[in-house]
Amino acid sequence: MVRYSFIVFCVSFMLACTLFSNCDASHDNPKLYIVYMGSLPKTPYSLTYNHLSMMQEVFNDVDATNSLIQSYQRSFNGFAAMLTNQQKEKLSQMEGVVSVFPSRKFQLKTTQSWDFLGLPKSVNRSRAIESHVVVGVIDSGIWPESDSFNDQGFGPVPKHWKGVCAGGTNFTCNKKIIGARYYIDKSARDLNGHGTHTASTAAGNYVDNASFYGLAQGTARGGVPLARIAAYKACDDSGCQSAAILSAFDDAIADGVNIISVSLGGYSQDPFDEDPIAIGSFHAMARGILTVNAAGNEGPNPISTSSVAPWMLTVAASTIDRRFIDKVVLENGKTLTGISINSFTLNGTQVLIAKKNGGPNCSEDDANACNCLDSNSVNGKIILCDRGHGILEDDVNPAGVIIQSRRKGSPAFVTPLPSLSLSITDFQLLKSYTNSRDNPKAEILKSETVTDDNAPTVIGFSSRGPNTIAPEILKPDISAPGVEILASFSPVVSPSDYKFDKRSAKYNIISGTSMACPHVSGIAAYLKTFHLDWSPAAIKSALMTSAKPIKSSEDEIGEYAYGSGHVNPIPATNPGLVYDISLEDYIQMLCNLGYNNEKVKLISGKKNACSQPPNRSLVRDLNYPALAIDVKPTTSFTINFNRTVRNVGLANSTYKATILPNPRINITVVPKILSFKFVGEKLSFTVTVIGDKPTTTLTSSLVWSDGTHNVRSPIVINVSD
Repeated sequence: MVRYSFIVFCVSFMLACTLFSNCDASHDNPKLYIVYMGSLPKTPYSLTYNHLSMMQEVFNDVDATNSLIQSYQRSFNGFAAMLTNQQKEKLSQMEGVVSVFPSRKFQLKTTQSWDFLGLPKSVNRSRAIESHVVVGVIDSGIWPESDSFNDQGFGPVPKHWKGVCAGGTNFTCNKKIIGARYYIDKSARDLNGHGTHTASTAAGNYVDNASFYGLAQGTARGGVPLARIAAYKACDDSGCQSAAILSAFDDAIADGVNIISVSLGGYSQDPFDEDPIAIGSFHAMARGILTVNAAGNEGPNPISTSSVAPWMLTVAASTIDRRFIDKVVLENGKTLTGISINSFTLNGTQVLIAKKNGGPNCSEDDANACNCLDSNSVNGKIILCDRGHGILEDDVNPAGVIIQSRRKGSPAFVTPLPSLSLSITDFQLLKSYTNSRDNPKAEILKSETVTDDNAPTVIGFSSRGPNTIAPEILKPDISAPGVEILASFSPVVSPSDYKFDKRSAKYNIISGTSMACPHVSGIAAYLKTFHLDWSPAAIKSALMTSAKPIKSSEDEIGEYAYGSGHVNPIPATNPGLVYDISLEDYIQMLCNLGYNNEKVKLISGKKNACSQPPNRSLVRDLNYPALAIDVKPTTSFTINFNRTVRNVGLANSTYKATILPNPRINITVVPKILSFKFVGEKLSFTVTVIGDKPTTTLTSSLVWSDGTHNVRSPIVINVSD
């Protein structure tokens, strides 16, 4: 496989059966299901016994013990079990059950990026406070021997830490990695590279002279290099089962992490009570823990951001001001420039370019796409591939590969041999040159870095909104560096994902929202060191309202690509105002979304959770830092958004409202001025948006400013049938 923008994993029922039981695909054979039962009961009793008793009721005379895979009982209530469809239906009707849904496979979704974000090595930090922050990483494990996880200078583990080092075979924690658990394989050791990369991006220690074979050389570090890490291995090369994800959340919350980083996601927007990341992050939020989640790598398709719950922070991927290019020099002296992360060099040697790739058993179309290759035609030569990634067969040995890129703005990827990707125009020029010469020759150079003055822009693969579960909640929330990011890696894994590539790399360069997510996780942890008492919503608000506006293409609604904008760490530490949201606010939102009182009672653990009749129109009044709504096309509308802000800046401060004008809508704010007398004071306001028969989605923004702080909220009016 090629690591393009993320590692692609198979999603199949048969693989789930292989992991958890011997089963086939027949209709009534057991499948792995999650039985979600909400918050932990107030009265202590054996949850495992209760779960088995419930199962025994639907298993009749058959022993249910072997079918119970996992009981969740440390941070929330539920279990994972192998069930037939009939058993699943019976359980879903039982008292105390919120939802029963199949366990699905989720996909796993730096030297320069931190400087680009304005968080240099010299930034103000408190070692004493930062070393008490624990970042929990739910991923493919961790490589504990990496230099990024060196614990030199670290003191004892924080007193609030209740976790363990249960890393399994040949795994040792230290004062940097203070916790490890695994729910797949026999060890928390990362045999994939993904988890090590994300953990070091969020909280890796300082490592000088880090690089990928000399490329992107510099000091590697995480957002909070002095913080601790707890690794929860819920994923392997095949993906991440819902059952394992929920186990990781159950443990991480109870262990005492302060931030949870989850660089993985699904393929659809599921109801909140059937989405394991939404479920886990809800119970984390209830314990004061912010969950940061990758938006996904299914862009630029709309409605491709998977987990869209308002209590988590969803991160899109954007570029930084460093990009990787590569060049091919033709024998006639002409140079063509493309992209790749190519650490190889031909040392000034001109190599023949193959005029054809295939033999007698290979169609011309497949040969041009490098889907089948003839060793006699390509060995020792540079081959040209019209499409694809130039996937190679075991019996061929070309000197290099040049691929035609059909996707503008794609990131560079690590290559297993001298390779690069050219634009359609340059690739066709190269083919013309090849066909015009008897013995065409070229040299592929080693990659180099260039400055990208257009950064940051959202990359094409980054998943987009809108949010179909709750359109009033703008998703994704924010963007962060996720393109061509250097971070720590597992040395036992091929850096290019090709088995014949036997290189070992302590650091690798990868792209994906998986890389963007831990950037924000690290920044959220950094904010936590300044504001230990802030709620997850307050931290999220500070990040969103301080974000920088970002460039977007003309053919899409930018806010559905990047949310509030590009993360901006230093202003976020002192945002001036925050939009806070309590557990009770989220509970009321669930009621207004239509979840009945019994379900919300189980989820929240609160009696009479839905004390008022559900009112769908009030969902938009959740105190979210972004304002969004769906309206009908060609229908006039008047929408009111009610919000409350808390002063976290200076006493006796006055904020004035400014609206970014949009001639197609009329926006007013009442009151226009907020005068705060003391820190912690809360004041409310109403934003009214009036539109006349819109046909396209309309955007604007509201900024509250006291002359020092600029508290910005996007406004998105989505036209939808």
